[in-house]
Formats: sequence, structure tokens, C-alpha cells
Amino acid sequence: MEEKVVNAVQDIYPDDFAWCYGCGRLNEEGHHFRTGWQGEQTVTIYTPEKAHTAIPGFVYGGLVASLIDCHGTGSASLALHRKNGHEVGDGAEPPRFVTASLKVDFVKPTPDGVPLKAVGTVTEIHPKKWKVDVEVFANDAVCARGEVVAVVMPSSFKKQD
Repeated sequence: MEEKVVNAVQDIYPDDFAWCYGCGRLNEEGHHFRTGWQGEQTVTIYTPEKAHTAIPGFVYGGLVASLIDCHGTGSASLALHRKNGHEVGDGAEPPRFVTASLKVDFVKPTPDGVPLKAVGTVTEIHPKKWKVDVEVFANDAVCARGEVVAVVMPSSFKKQD
């Protein structure tokens, strides 16, 4: 049976911030990545679609980078939400993060047709800046490693005309 994230932080992002192509639940065309806790680490599980093919049998690297990126910002949101005394589902709105830096190292080709599992370890750098070290697994083998530095999105953030 395939693993599944039950309490994902993206499920409770406010509607104005739920449009990301990678993790936005309101983006009909997007991936709908969902990130939750698994012990003290974070996890996102996603099965690539046929359209995410690089060459037959393997996943396009841009999808893997997008998975690492959204997993990182979701993980930072979960960590600060927990630090603030909240958990997904308790009714409190989580903080929203944006990517300040994204580093991806491809370890081996990522096979298609299997679920990918991103696992993150979160470290606070500053109250508004968090680092997430991510490993992406396929069939229990590490395919990619990444580092996301995420910063808290200001509450006054508004779309510019």
C-alpha cells in the first residue's frame, strides 16, 4: 500500500496563497504536493505522471527540483507552525514561506512509475529564515538531495498591479 500524507500544511494555506504550481491545492493544473510530519522529519509523497518524462523510464529533473522546493517551503511552514504551538488541523493558520535559495544535487537517475518520497530535516537559521535539507527517494534509493532556504512571507504581502 502506498504511503500517504494525511495532515498536509498545504491543505490549510489561506486561499490567496494556495495557487503555487507545485503545492497549491487550488491550482487545477499543478502537482498538488502535500507535506506533513513523519516523526521529527517532514515528508511529501508524489507519483510523477507520464508527462514528467525526461527520457523513457526516467523523471524530468525539473519535477524533482520542484518537489524539493515545495517540500522545503512546506516543511519550514510546518516547523514554525509547531514552534508557535500549533499543529495542522488545530484551526490556526500556518505561516507561509517563499524560497530564498534552492540547491539541488542529482545523485542518480530518478525512475518513473514509482512514488517519490521527499524527506526533510528542518533547522531554524533566524526567526524568519529556515533551512530544510531534503532527500528524494525512489524505491528506497536516494535519487536527489537538496537544500532550501525559506523565508517567512510578510503578512502584508499583496499582489502588485
